Amino acid sequence: MSKSRLQHHWYRITPLHLILLPVSFIFRLLVAVRRMVYRSGLRTSHKLAVPVIIVGNITVGGSGKTPLTLWLAQQLIEYGWHPGIISRGYGGTATTPQVVHAVSDPEQTGDEAVLMAQRNLCPVWIGANRPAVARALLQAHPECDVLLSDDGLQHYRLQRDVEIAVLDGVRGVGNGFMLPAGPLREPVARLKQVDAVVVNGGVAHAGQYAMQLRGDVFYNLLNPETVAHAADFLGMKLHAIAGIGHPQRFFSYLKHLGLQVSAHAFPDHHRYLPADLAFADADAILMTEKDAVKCAAFALEKCWALRVDAHADPTLIQPILERITPHGR
Repeated sequence: MSKSRLQHHWYRITPLHLILLPVSFIFRLLVAVRRMVYRSGLRTSHKLAVPVIIVGNITVGGSGKTPLTLWLAQQLIEYGWHPGIISRGYGGTATTPQVVHAVSDPEQTGDEAVLMAQRNLCPVWIGANRPAVARALLQAHPECDVLLSDDGLQHYRLQRDVEIAVLDGVRGVGNGFMLPAGPLREPVARLKQVDAVVVNGGVAHAGQYAMQLRGDVFYNLLNPETVAHAADFLGMKLHAIAGIGHPQRFFSYLKHLGLQVSAHAFPDHHRYLPADLAFADADAILMTEKDAVKCAAFALEKCWALRVDAHADPTLIQPILERITPHGR
């Protein structure tokens, strides 16, 4: 069964759960054993010379980790820190540690890593081995005094000083079951063990931090210096594409901006082809920045990307600073 078809069962209870739940219980046991092995020291967990902040989630799919990572990087810079960002480079083919540039090939480094590098806030490195990637970054950039890991909550080979879990405020934890019966990578109880829970959209409950993704400026893929606002697209025939964890979030946001679009959802980290942009009747094709880095090579003049930024509860940065400041400040 494909992932997209399986996701249909993650936000409800269906007869298929008679088969999925036993597998889910086995997966839950394996997750618990794996964590115990690292916590007991039976497997090595690497400690770095600088503090590490993990930005992850307990569910499968996009929840807003990358925008929050960029927000945190900006906050740390404003407080005098020199962050670096590490990532798996999911969706890319690279496995060995390597730097990511704004013009790097997303087929090799992953789309989210290129997106972060394009913001030009701090060094971005990717690779399959998180400790090795972190050490390579620090060797190349000895000025970095704190590392942000985009994703990696379940990668216990790398010790962490701060854990932040991001929740999709609309989808939440789905039906509450672990894979494959539900969308959970770890039990819901894991949220009680992290340092902060950030809710992207929806309602943040007591003890949680709210975050919204906002933006109203589109840039042209062929001429990135050319920008437009939502009002500039009114009355046009619009198509919108999204190959992200929750495509409907993007389409709903376009509607919030007053735009009526023909929506086309693709799987997360979809590898676009020119045929995916073949909308002959389109006056404009709108997409996310994450999609844009993969479509830039064959984009049409009518392709536009919406830049969005995370707007998180400003009080979130204070407990993080308190956790990492003792490391030499």
